[in-house]
Amino acid sequence: MINRPAPPVWRSTMYVPGNVPKFIDKAHERGADCVLVDLEDSVQPAQKSEARAMLAETMKKVARGGADVAVRINRPLRLAIPDIEAAVRPGLSALFITKTEDVQHLRLLDEMVTELEHERGMPVGSVGFGAMIEHPRALTQIHDIAEHGPRVIAMMLGGEDFALETGSIPGDESLELPKRLVAFAAQAHGVAMMGILGTVADYSDPAAYKASAERARRFGFSGGTCIHPGLVQALNEAFTPPADEVAHARKLIAADEKAAAEGRGSFSVDGKMIDIPVIDRARRLIARHDAIERRLKKAAR
Repeated sequence: MINRPAPPVWRSTMYVPGNVPKFIDKAHERGADCVLVDLEDSVQPAQKSEARAMLAETMKKVARGGADVAVRINRPLRLAIPDIEAAVRPGLSALFITKTEDVQHLRLLDEMVTELEHERGMPVGSVGFGAMIEHPRALTQIHDIAEHGPRVIAMMLGGEDFALETGSIPGDESLELPKRLVAFAAQAHGVAMMGILGTVADYSDPAAYKASAERARRFGFSGGTCIHPGLVQALNEAFTPPADEVAHARKLIAADEKAAAEGRGSFSVDGKMIDIPVIDRARRLIARHDAIERRLKKAAR
């Protein structure tokens, strides 16, 4: 059994370029559950050293509104090492590992993170990994990554890079299959699946973005990412269980408890026979709802 941090309660994860103060300074006002400070694609090679030098202060700033803080690191390894050196410090919830290809890749990074946690007085194992699947060859490894990857708390498909590597146009049609394959692996092993069933690059239509996120939730995704602050609210709403679903779940659980007290194994609600998977699904929805409520209360303090 791999020891991992608890799965995150991140309905919305907002990317913030790690070298742009005007975005960093306002990130805490956007209402995202997680702010993902980007050291990779949004930072030009000549500015990566500057972004790393800013990172300690950046992490403090973006956390002011109660968001968790994650950092997206670079690959190859010669860039990843200084990124990790700069990022692993108290207050970091996760590293997003770009171009994750196999468990050995994650074990190599885990060794370094563990040493830094020891050195910096952090609980060992407290920093999670978000495994980003960005090459088609990594699809053959996704179940191994989800089951055996150290620190893996979340998985996602990097849609733009995956489309580039496959020669396809990023969009709902081309990305749905690989995203759902990654989701099946994550769901099979209790790992949060992040993303929407489309591309995060198009932020011009918040209503369409929300609809894509709601569809992803129906497929078991736990949260989405965005590059524009105007989409945070859409994600928070899409990945929060609707009030009517919560009420119906509570009704089902109450009916199940009543039937059990009366010694009945089967019962109906609103004219429909209810069986064990339906009750289990209701309990999971309530657990998700309660976890979001706890997160909101914690962020408000």
